Amino acid sequence: MRAAALPGAAAEPLPVPESASAGYDLSSRELRRAAWPPAGRRMAGGDYAEVLKYYELHGTVGTGGFAKVKLARHRLTGEKVAIKIMDKLALQDDLPRVKLEIDAMKDLSHQHICRLYHVIETPKKIFMVLEYCPGGELFDYIISKDRLSEEEARVFFRQVVSAIAYVHSRGYAHRDLKPENLLIDEEHNLKLIDFGLCAKPKGGLDYHLNTCCGSPAYAAPELIQGKAYIGSEADIWSMGVLLYALLCGFLPFDDDNVMAVYRKILRGKYSIPKWLSPSSTLLLDQMLQVDPKKRITVKHLLSHPWLMQGYPDAVQWQSKYPLGHLDEDCITELSVFHEQSRETIMELITEWKYDQMSATYLLLQSKKARGKRVCLRFPRPTQHGRTADLKHSKPDAQLDDTEFTLSTPVTQKVASKKHKNKENVETESALRNKMPFALPAPRTPFAKSQIETQEQAVLPHTPAFKESQFTAVTPIKPTNLTNTDEFTAAEVLPERSRCHSVELDLNLGHVDSSQKKRKAKIFGSLERGLDKVITMLTPSKKKRCTRSCPRKRKAHCNVTVTHLLNPDQLLNEIITVLSKKHVEYVQKDYTLKCRTRSDFGRVTMEFELEVCQLDKTEAVGIWRQRLKGDAWVYKRLMEDILSSCQV
Repeated sequence: MRAAALPGAAAEPLPVPESASAGYDLSSRELRRAAWPPAGRRMAGGDYAEVLKYYELHGTVGTGGFAKVKLARHRLTGEKVAIKIMDKLALQDDLPRVKLEIDAMKDLSHQHICRLYHVIETPKKIFMVLEYCPGGELFDYIISKDRLSEEEARVFFRQVVSAIAYVHSRGYAHRDLKPENLLIDEEHNLKLIDFGLCAKPKGGLDYHLNTCCGSPAYAAPELIQGKAYIGSEADIWSMGVLLYALLCGFLPFDDDNVMAVYRKILRGKYSIPKWLSPSSTLLLDQMLQVDPKKRITVKHLLSHPWLMQGYPDAVQWQSKYPLGHLDEDCITELSVFHEQSRETIMELITEWKYDQMSATYLLLQSKKARGKRVCLRFPRPTQHGRTADLKHSKPDAQLDDTEFTLSTPVTQKVASKKHKNKENVETESALRNKMPFALPAPRTPFAKSQIETQEQAVLPHTPAFKESQFTAVTPIKPTNLTNTDEFTAAEVLPERSRCHSVELDLNLGHVDSSQKKRKAKIFGSLERGLDKVITMLTPSKKKRCTRSCPRKRKAHCNVTVTHLLNPDQLLNEIITVLSKKHVEYVQKDYTLKCRTRSDFGRVTMEFELEVCQLDKTEAVGIWRQRLKGDAWVYKRLMEDILSSCQV
């Protein structure tokens, strides 16, 4: 986790954090659905049972001192999320800080702050369901670019200023601003994370604080001196260090010795590279003032000339997603899905308990903001006929990969009513006995005689739809087949799958064209679902890779492309370099789990290196991920290793 709070004495330095990231790096691994079933079986009981009701868990994508982060998918919306899992026993004295982080994130809703969707607490664990940011940390992006151009740095820094101005307007000081605490989302925008060290003074933001916390290289002089300080002023200093890192690719105050870093910060002297423009140099000088009263304020940053270059307006800091405003489309979808009035749904959401109802609403809102259709996945109805206990917002957990999405809220409601009570089932059963039904056609044609035989057979446990509501829209064309190996739909599907199949009425005589179009969409989804069942149940003749070959990865800021085409040769070069630099490692296939130690044997750095094949190319690359240790020490070590490998 992050650096712990310190006493206010001047002699006590800020501690070097055990883990440089309590947020998460989601850029490093892709979603791997194949890993889900065994993981689900391993974690089905205990603390994970509550989480598995609502989310499909996938691989671990980040680790910290007391936390790990898993990539997951929300069952009802299908949206990817990141779940931060914390062990209460391991947290011990840091537990109040986690509670503070959760309370702050519940109170903050902004386009450049990572959104909290759901909080699940069990006797042993705390689960925070967070917004998924596939771009990883801003820190890794800086490393990949060496340094950013002023234009690109300005785009990012405007977003940082917007987020901090909003945080300050809500009465909070972040107190741990750095590139590792800024994630990049799929639209290449920044999201601020890790509010574990934030403060909300009861006397207002101008109230003086005494706790020294944060990361040494970004700490303001007044914190190092052990003086009482104002949180917003300390944030401005950290923002100045952050901007310097963006523009230069290294820190203004840096040294291998922490005490030497503190001396440099207290002097406030730093080098000015020749590529910095006069306007950017002036802005840095205004932010990195040793005297906090001489520092520029957030209010003046919003319309600063450097931040205004190329922009007609000042930085907009107000939230685009205030919690007080509810989206009509999302409310309507939830209302139809749960078969409750809009007023009831609105009342449940506005309680903001950050439970399943809150998470579903916020994820629907996120889908709409990205231009996706506002709809919920429709789970298979249970034997009790209800998909959710609305008061506790617990949907049916028995979702699988073959579930389908109904096209409109209206058809969702109609379909759900098919299983609502016993009376409807009995009526449909009577109708089924009077009229023959056939299973949906597979992709391969089959003989007319087979169709006639199938029409006469009625499955005893198959739910049938009334002719007045659902009718097949595409008749099956009879074909004369001589190959006796062709299967009918009933033969292709095993007995268990057929019991859950939806039967189609082939009688099209009384169906008008508008009904055909509407029902074509519904049954198109059903047929695709059945095709998935057939594919899933058919043994694959393809042999799976046993990891004797490198994993394929997309080009990303965490991947360095090499000139070598032989992955084994590259792996051997890396191992040779690690041995020379006294870096411990454990090898598994093409992945190396590495760590360094201090002279006293304490682990100072943990990271992973993996030789990978770049997707869609023949190039071989090195993927890297920092797990523990100072970010800038890690940066220098990576540069040293990569240059020694002659990549």
